[in-house]
Amino acid sequence: MLKVQHIRKSFNQLEVLKDISFEVERGEVLAIIGPSGSGKSTLLRSLNFLERADDGHLVFLDRAMHIPEATKEDIAYIRKHSAMVFQQFNLFKYKTALENVMEGLVQVQKKKKDEAKQIALQHLEVVGMLERQNYYPRQLSGGQKQRVGIARALALHPQIIFFDEPTSALDPEMVGEVLDVIREAKKEGHTMIIVSHEMNFLYEIADQVLFMDGGYIVEQGTPEKVFLNPVNPRTQQFLARVHFQK
Repeated sequence: MLKVQHIRKSFNQLEVLKDISFEVERGEVLAIIGPSGSGKSTLLRSLNFLERADDGHLVFLDRAMHIPEATKEDIAYIRKHSAMVFQQFNLFKYKTALENVMEGLVQVQKKKKDEAKQIALQHLEVVGMLERQNYYPRQLSGGQKQRVGIARALALHPQIIFFDEPTSALDPEMVGEVLDVIREAKKEGHTMIIVSHEMNFLYEIADQVLFMDGGYIVEQGTPEKVFLNPVNPRTQQFLARVHFQK
C-alpha cells in the first residue's frame, strides 16, 4: 500500500531524515518510536506533504512519485486517500464538533451537506461524542477534542491514517479513552502509522515497529523483536525502563 524509499529531509544545515525506507501493507499498523528530535514527526509530516522531503520516492496505492518533483495532483491524491490526527487536535475553534467532522467531507470530498452530516454523526457516535455534537472545541476536554479529531479522520474513509503523538497533549486520565478509539480502528482493519510514546499500547496494537534515532531507522521488526529483544544498543538503552505487559 505504501512504500517509502530513501527519504531525506534537512532544515537549513540540520539533516533530520537520513535515507529512510520502509513499507506498510494494507490493514497493517506501523509504530514509529524514538527519542525526541529523532525525526519521527518530520517523517510523518513528509508522508502527507505537510513538509516536502528533499529527496526520496513514494509509492502509494497505484501512484509512484519522486518527492521533490511531486505535482499538486500527486499531493492532492495522497491527501484525498489519507488522514492525519495531530497531537494538538487542530480543530476549527469556531465550528462545532459536528461541523469539524463535516468540513473535510464537504470541502475535500465535495459531498452534499445532508450526506456529510449523516456520515459525521455516525462517526461521532463511534467515538462516543454524539451527545456533544453541538459543542465547540473550547467546551471540550482534551480527550474529547482528540476523539473529534479521530472521528474527522475516520469519516473520510481514508486508505491510511497518520497519528502524530495523539495522546501527548492529554492529561493521563484522558489517554485511555483515545487509545480505546484507536484500538477499535485497528479492529475495523484501518491501515495506520502511529508516532507515540505509549509503549505498552504500541506493543499491543502494532504489527511492525521502527525505532528511529538521529534521523535513521536504527532497528525495525515485530513488536516482540523490537520491544522485547532489541539488538541495537541504542534501542536497548531507550527501552531499558519500559516494563511491557505481556
